[in-house]
Amino acid sequence: MVRTRKKDQLFTTAQQLGSIVKSSRDIMRKDKGLSGDIDRLPMLTWIMFLKFLDDMEHIREEEAILSGEKFRPAIEAPYRWRDWAAREDGITGDELIAFVNNDEAVRPDGTRGSGLFAYLRGLQGANDGDRRDVIATVFKGTINRMINGYLLRDVINKVNGIHFTSSDEIHTLSHLYESMLKEMRDAAGDAGEFYTPRPVVRFMVEVLDPKLGEVILDPACGTGGFLVEAYSHLEKQCKTVENHKTLQASSIYGGEAKPLPYLLVQMNLLLHGLEYPRIDPDNSLRFPLNEIGDRDRVDVILTNPPFGGEEEKGILNNFPAEMQTSETTLLFLQLIMRKLKRQPKPGRAGVVVPNGVLFGDGICGRIKERLLKEFNLHTIIRLPNGVFAPYTGIPTNLLFFDRTGPTREVWYYEQPLPEGRKNYTKTQPIQFEEFAECLSWWNNREESEHAWRVPIDRIIENSYNLDIKNPTGKDDFEHLPPEQLVEDIVQKEQRILEIMAEIRQVLAGVGQ
Repeated sequence: MVRTRKKDQLFTTAQQLGSIVKSSRDIMRKDKGLSGDIDRLPMLTWIMFLKFLDDMEHIREEEAILSGEKFRPAIEAPYRWRDWAAREDGITGDELIAFVNNDEAVRPDGTRGSGLFAYLRGLQGANDGDRRDVIATVFKGTINRMINGYLLRDVINKVNGIHFTSSDEIHTLSHLYESMLKEMRDAAGDAGEFYTPRPVVRFMVEVLDPKLGEVILDPACGTGGFLVEAYSHLEKQCKTVENHKTLQASSIYGGEAKPLPYLLVQMNLLLHGLEYPRIDPDNSLRFPLNEIGDRDRVDVILTNPPFGGEEEKGILNNFPAEMQTSETTLLFLQLIMRKLKRQPKPGRAGVVVPNGVLFGDGICGRIKERLLKEFNLHTIIRLPNGVFAPYTGIPTNLLFFDRTGPTREVWYYEQPLPEGRKNYTKTQPIQFEEFAECLSWWNNREESEHAWRVPIDRIIENSYNLDIKNPTGKDDFEHLPPEQLVEDIVQKEQRILEIMAEIRQVLAGVGQ
């Protein structure tokens, strides 16, 4: 009975948040300062961020009082949510906009001082860092785009109905929050951040199996899908207070240079229980590769680096001259290789790459040559069509490698589509359960209709082309390199012309 009531309460809370999200978006659509969902997303996110922090501060303060400890809030009065946002009849209109935006303003208690954002940006943590540093960094990249203070008050009043008061409730809300992010990014089209489907993320974390005490990194973490899943994976291993301290203090690290996803990853990790997310707000590629030493290396890297894109000349100069390329994925691949720990405790990585990385030559070929000579590229999972819909139709692969030694053979596993399906879509995405056969195969490998292995000699003979098709499968045009596609099309066109010529001869003979 208790469990049923609790489940019903969480369901009601989730419905409540869904209703708040919808109504808040309707309110924000009326504000002329917001052009579309891509503007409304950060608007709603910073408001939820501050509400969540205040609820967490309430809980921490009560715990400190019960244990007789001194409590210092991350945000002081009158800048706490409870001071300026919690009352429905609180400051509104131009007064509210001025308090949020201006460097100096009349505060909710009637005194003059720093405006809200100016105060938050100036926060400083203790020597070893804490939430104040996180808050300051988040708001350095955040702008309030809403210009109507009355509509802003309406949104605040809606969000004030959310109560982050229990771990179960927070986890429920966090999952719904992630769904909201995905929905709004889908609506944003090309402007949205690249979203790695949660089943793919979960699969990659499962097979790499991070252990408590290891350092996990995503240098291109976006909204934090890999880091959240890795945190949850490690949390299950915590048995003692010291275990929890290890998890909180020295396990999860990320990098995200864009302000909006940087804010989202902070919120996402805080929602899931990481009290002080250690996310680098600058470009992870900004350090010269040869200056990254042993103290900078990590145990596990899980990431989906940006596909395509171009980096400025200053970034390219951080890489060896013969390895400089405008392809961002290849730059991140080199960074990942450099950042993995060496023997005696070799690091391991799981990386999402577009199909072009497998068959690319030139600089791409040289990077793969180094990968195979210095790392053990033990597995390539070939994903089926549409896994990353609607963001891209580019065929994608999962590379798994470690620093145990050079590659001797590469195992391939072709993840099949469900029976009767030709591809995945936005409305019919891949499910984690579909990886069950691959998970079972992972530690008990045998060749099959979906799995095959290729010795390193064959790959070297093939000029480090890793785009090796399933020997038991049909030709997959989506996974053929461009030159093969062109050649295949030309051959088919020639055959069609030959057949047409034969038909003409037959018709000519009939006419005679």
